[in-house]
Amino acid sequence: MRQSYTAVVERANPLSGEFATEPYETGWAREAVIFVKVREEPGDNVELRARVQISPDGIDWVDEGTTFPAIRRRGVYFVKVSNFGNWLRLAGRVTDPGAKIRALVYIALKE
Repeated sequence: MRQSYTAVVERANPLSGEFATEPYETGWAREAVIFVKVREEPGDNVELRARVQISPDGIDWVDEGTTFPAIRRRGVYFVKVSNFGNWLRLAGRVTDPGAKIRALVYIALKE
């Protein structure tokens, strides 16, 4: 039986400007689905831009290459990643410097 686990790495704290979620150690998993759940409408001309980052040690980070499409509305969005090494996180920015977006970020992992 395959193992799976879902980690909540962002718990609806307001995201603004440049941000990065808490890192999560994922070396045991073969695949991950990263979900972003935006709880409130971001507002006119506000976008959440997010990209997957990987790390060998949870300290130094590099973009993995997977990005979310621009998020402009309330809802649930996801990307799939594999071959990601030991650590994952989501990094990005909210395009309007004064805007705040409440979002949850989940990393769903499978062996």
